[in-house]
Amino acid sequence: MCGLTGFWGELPLSLNPASVVNCMTEALTHRGPDDSGVWVDEAVGVALGHRRLAVLDLSPAGHQPMVSTSGRYVIVYNGEIYNHLELRAELENVGVGETTTWRGRSDTETLLVAFEVWGVEATLKKSVGMFAIALWDRKTRTLTLARDRMGEKPLYYGWVQGALVFGSELKALTAFPRFDNRIDRRALALFMRHNYVPTPWSIYQNIWKLPPGCYVEFGQANGEKPRVLADHEKLCDGTRGVKVYWSLKDIASTGIDQPFEGREEQAIAELERLIRESLRGQMLADVPLGAFLSGGIDSSTVVAMMQTMSSRPVKTFSIGFPEEEYDEAQHAKAVARHLGTDHTEWYVTPQDALDVIPKLPVLYDEPFADSSQIPTHLVCRMARRHVTVALSGDGGDELFGGYKRYFRAMTLWKWVSRMPRPLRRLAAAAMQAISPKTWDRLYMAVEPALPRLWRQRRLGDRIHKAARLFYASAPEQVYQLFVSHWEDPGALVLGSTEPPTSITEPTVWLEDRNFALKMMYLDAITYLPDDILVKVDRAAMGVSLETRVPLLDHRLVEFAWRVPLSMKIRDGQGKWLLRRLLYSYVPRELIERPKMGFGVPIDHWLRGPLRDWAEDLLAEDKLKREGFLDPAPIRRRWQEHLSGQRNWQYHLWDVLMWQAWLARK
Repeated sequence: MCGLTGFWGELPLSLNPASVVNCMTEALTHRGPDDSGVWVDEAVGVALGHRRLAVLDLSPAGHQPMVSTSGRYVIVYNGEIYNHLELRAELENVGVGETTTWRGRSDTETLLVAFEVWGVEATLKKSVGMFAIALWDRKTRTLTLARDRMGEKPLYYGWVQGALVFGSELKALTAFPRFDNRIDRRALALFMRHNYVPTPWSIYQNIWKLPPGCYVEFGQANGEKPRVLADHEKLCDGTRGVKVYWSLKDIASTGIDQPFEGREEQAIAELERLIRESLRGQMLADVPLGAFLSGGIDSSTVVAMMQTMSSRPVKTFSIGFPEEEYDEAQHAKAVARHLGTDHTEWYVTPQDALDVIPKLPVLYDEPFADSSQIPTHLVCRMARRHVTVALSGDGGDELFGGYKRYFRAMTLWKWVSRMPRPLRRLAAAAMQAISPKTWDRLYMAVEPALPRLWRQRRLGDRIHKAARLFYASAPEQVYQLFVSHWEDPGALVLGSTEPPTSITEPTVWLEDRNFALKMMYLDAITYLPDDILVKVDRAAMGVSLETRVPLLDHRLVEFAWRVPLSMKIRDGQGKWLLRRLLYSYVPRELIERPKMGFGVPIDHWLRGPLRDWAEDLLAEDKLKREGFLDPAPIRRRWQEHLSGQRNWQYHLWDVLMWQAWLARK
């Protein structure tokens, strides 16, 4: 795991290219504390920088930037190619071994030789792993940027003062001289809807995120500035010239049309085989390795498989909270004890969590407001004291139907779509006529009689949100409401219009598919790479911890989309296939409980220890002076939250994370 950066373009005569790229590289020290390097071609104006976290081949033979044996290619790369030894063997079988002497055991060197022999796209298709790559071809004077299939590793690129700049995080780009790119109010509007800035947008104008499963090539002609070498059909400027080497839409469509036809027992066996195959690559490391364990289905499955493949107890990590409704540590401990792992847990105090909040704008580099960023950073910090690599269970919900919204949205849409529109409006009005606090009191009276799996928090707020679904005219609108925070962010963000995204663009959707499958697909191309994976990457790399995600091995992803929906969602419960596999390793009673998520009590903290901090950031005169947000709806929701009339924690956290980021900027 590492950090990469670089630029291509002219600098003022007073600036030295090596010094500039070194400054950009140093901004990523946290991603790679073990080594650094820069490579510059002053004649062309190209510079590459790299920070290294040594995980495989700890010797100097893994140093980057790395130049190919022929001298044609130079690479900086972040990630791991888990099948690089197989790629080496394949290269040797075609005769490369006769003319190439391997300098070391690093996957970086394997990639360089593969690019030279097979070319860019073929090499990307053969590679199994997580990666962000910048490859300079000295012969054709072409720069290629590439990103892994599911978006585990980040890669930003764009233009500053006419120069092409790129890097693992925005802080490397903002270190480029004279960086003055304005805040993109369209991206800010998207952030207020989703609590993250979705791909391909970034918070800055003319800076983009490269989409997962894609690469983009830049060239130069007749002394002109670097430019994209192709101009394909695009969703926005950020996808201009981007080429797709692996399409989840194609994978999903093919999988649905050509489903797995074996029996359930065969599907479970194939799932286990693929997880083990993924783990064989992802458990390789020349440094200590462990895993996060929440006690939920996904992480428990990963850890159970790891333990059967390890000759010693796997190191596992979890954190707990004093508030019982947020505490999963007790469940993780029970699973760890059953599996026999070397388990470490940390019960954090509210102050431990609150101390993380001032660090969030630096960690996340652009506005990001998934409040589980706090416990995620804490568990990463604890794990880093013991290991350098940690595996996680992320991806199971999107692949196997685990989120509650899949069931709620399907049920609500089936019910709502059959109602005449006038009746819908009456029903919505009736639901909203009762305050959330009253709904909660009514629910508390009947909760003891409900099965554990039916119990949930904040029912009143959920009912008010569900009332809005009665105005939807299509299932995609129902999904957008489920994943939205601020409903009209274009009005909240002054001078903005909300641009199209994968969620609002029909050409991106799966065609004529089951509603649950559509939601799972949209989550996999939006929420997973832009929220979940961003959250884990920044939280972990902030403490120089490499994270790996076994369930997102693309071979496993392709199988998951062949699994019939009936093997994912059954009897009102998701992840049926994963559960069946896990039950052969962990007793059902240790697993079956309501899904908790990984959160912190932001709602209570905003009325308590965070109140003064929040009041300062939400001050009306401050909001007016900055000129980005309309103070009226923010102040109204802040007052309703303080009074206990409503729980607006997510909406307010969006604004607070933006304000905190802006104050740091």
